[in-house]
Amino acid sequence: MSENSWIHTARVVNATKAEQNNPIQAEVIHLFTELRVPLLRYLHVLGLHGGDGEDVVQETFLALYRHLLGGKPRDCLQGWIFKVARNIALKRLQRTVSSVCQSELLPIADPAADPEQRAVRVQQGRAIQNAIAALPDFDRQCLCLRAEGLRYRDIAAALEVSLGSVALALSRALTKLARVAQK
Repeated sequence: MSENSWIHTARVVNATKAEQNNPIQAEVIHLFTELRVPLLRYLHVLGLHGGDGEDVVQETFLALYRHLLGGKPRDCLQGWIFKVARNIALKRLQRTVSSVCQSELLPIADPAADPEQRAVRVQQGRAIQNAIAALPDFDRQCLCLRAEGLRYRDIAAALEVSLGSVALALSRALTKLARVAQK
């Protein structure tokens, strides 16, 4: 076993001991493991890419740790995490408005499909991407959070709006996407 392997093993053992002694730290680590990737995808939709998104995720979980240490409410933590990440991201974006760009998702090609079928799928994928990009910001954010698995209540908490507003935005967004998919 190399020296680096021993160091890594020692870190894992120490982290495990710390988790046993600090249930708040264990909870934050669990939530980080579960929500890091969905948060990064959401931040990407908001316009943060790469290292900026990672920085916001770290700031968010540091805020969560402080929140839990302070004995503050634990209800709807998933929505709280997305809300804090959104607020931090918006502040960061306001400082760097010039660097915001619209991301383009590339459709995944089916290797078994013939070239004509692949071309049709690429066209459909671009049409859906364009439809999503054309949605109002609020509708697009609701759609993205729903795609990440958040419930309507969590989306409402994250965006600080009513449950009815979330339902209406998702209904509008899905109706527009359904029209595009039928073409």
